Amino acid sequence: MKNYPALARLLSLCLLATFSFALGLSGSAVHAATGTITGKVELDGQPAVGAKVTLYYQNSASRIATSDSYGQFKFEAVTLGKYDVGAILGNAKARVNGIEVKAGATTTADLQLAVIVAKPIVAKEENDDADDFGDSFDEGGDQSWDGGGDEFGSEDSGDDMGGGDYKLYVQPFDREGYDHMAENRFFEALKTPLSTFAIDVDAASYTNSRRFLLQQQHLPPASAVRAEEFINYFDYDYPQPTGNHPFSITTELSACPWNDQHQLVHIGLQGKSIDIAALPPANLVFLLDVSGSMDEPNKLPLVKQGLKLLVNQLRPQDRVAIVVYAGAAGLALPSTPGNQTAQIIAALDNLAAGGSTAGGEGITLAYRTARENMKPGSNNRVILCTDGDFNVGVSSDGELVKMIEKERETGVSLSVMGFGTDNYQDSKMEKLADNGNGNYNYIDQLLEAQRVLVSEVGGTLNTIAKDVKIQVEFNPAKVKSYRLIGYENRALANEDFEDDKKDAGELGAGHTVTALYEIEPVGASPTASAGTLRYQSSQLSPQASSSELLTVKFRYKAPTGTVSQLIERQCSAQPVALTASSENFRFSASVAAFAMLLTDSEHKANASYTMVKKLALGAKGKDIDGYRAEFIKMVETAALLSSQSAQR
Repeated sequence: MKNYPALARLLSLCLLATFSFALGLSGSAVHAATGTITGKVELDGQPAVGAKVTLYYQNSASRIATSDSYGQFKFEAVTLGKYDVGAILGNAKARVNGIEVKAGATTTADLQLAVIVAKPIVAKEENDDADDFGDSFDEGGDQSWDGGGDEFGSEDSGDDMGGGDYKLYVQPFDREGYDHMAENRFFEALKTPLSTFAIDVDAASYTNSRRFLLQQQHLPPASAVRAEEFINYFDYDYPQPTGNHPFSITTELSACPWNDQHQLVHIGLQGKSIDIAALPPANLVFLLDVSGSMDEPNKLPLVKQGLKLLVNQLRPQDRVAIVVYAGAAGLALPSTPGNQTAQIIAALDNLAAGGSTAGGEGITLAYRTARENMKPGSNNRVILCTDGDFNVGVSSDGELVKMIEKERETGVSLSVMGFGTDNYQDSKMEKLADNGNGNYNYIDQLLEAQRVLVSEVGGTLNTIAKDVKIQVEFNPAKVKSYRLIGYENRALANEDFEDDKKDAGELGAGHTVTALYEIEPVGASPTASAGTLRYQSSQLSPQASSSELLTVKFRYKAPTGTVSQLIERQCSAQPVALTASSENFRFSASVAAFAMLLTDSEHKANASYTMVKKLALGAKGKDIDGYRAEFIKMVETAALLSSQSAQR
């Protein structure tokens, strides 16, 4: 009996061993009592890259994955039972119900996406402007289509859709916002000799369309295509300026590739390149949308990755602040020296998405933060990163533009970078950038962020000329009619050209700007359509009989100037053969023709994807960064998608 303590210790050890053994069996049993769900997401028979795949258990979302570059996804260690799997990419959705998970087994659930919208069979006028997806899309929440019911609804599916009969029909990309612009038409040179517009160095339309073609395997909506932004995405080999002006001017005339009865005029501007070390100090405010709608892999996580690339380029004299907004706006990082890299990156890493979107409040705070940290000679800029889905406070286009117009007078510019899909608001963001004296880019991948924020950081952040306007006067003795390709929403009244109060486009360091005019030529005789005007003289000047095709005039202001300067250039009426034209000319023409095909332009004439590809291949040049090769891939993809569409 004196050995009770020893006996107690022995019993304890036995119990512990038994418990540990049982626990091990339990752990093994738990491990064995799971399975795997894998599958592939496709759209129109092609892998759907970047689709959001949600695993549902008893109508509640339990896990989320993203389809890879092959459209594949996997959920591992899934507890035994029956599950539903849903996928969404843009407005295309699919769902498979009743997937049974068995112990140690892999179950396949392939999904074929379809762009489907449920609408009442009997339309009600008061609901015409309603969101086509109804309230089942909770702002920022998991897009689970009313917690896991049949996302497409069904006939008489009153519980899911709020009552009434519904039908299904295809309606692509209806939650993304684009402005439709009627394309430029031909004008008679004798009646309308002047063409006036503001330059545009934005490239968002091109990269957004690239997202549709290469990631989503779908032709972009026609209203998403702006020809000038396609053309100006690419750099061209123009000479650096050598005089007192901050840009050089190049003109060229050759045959029009898609209409052998017409000619094409190529006008190019090259902004002066400035080494990053010589740039003025940057006073930057990152204005970041952290609302629930940004909780996607191609939104806030990509924003963080991209901005980290920029942060690593900053110098001690640069400063960065971070303003965030969701349901309300706040200062996530006060203005911090650019060499405090770890502190800035830590502030970015701490951000998470959730809530509604008070964009107007965020803009106000960002501008105030920029103004408070302005220094003489600094480059003051707010960089807005968002999907554009503002829905709290000041949110209408008109209200936001009015706010931006007022703020730009303080000397702070606004650059906009768009991210994401499904609810992307392109038209809103373009208006903000255009009126904020900044540029507008769509970031569809990390490589694009590197191009904008590293390779072209001088042009992105530093303006060398503002309110840049172009006015072209055509010689009616040489030109019967003309048409500007693109720039529809940058058109100016002729009297605006000399009005220094009229806002126009900005040119960044190293940026190029290209404009193309398609012209219908006439013979050398100056009679043309003389005599058709009733209230003005139709007598042509002596210069009309010269070799001049046109005169192109430029007005611009220094970055802090208020008075514009004027430059004039003449273009000869003697064209060169298309085969003898520059690579600049031929490649820009191929890009313009591609944009016309995507919009089904009434002026595309004999343009075809085959013609575009051949022209681009012949003008590809060195293509060190591979952007032109990627363009050719886009052309090939568009050709295949167009062919498939025609067969259906």
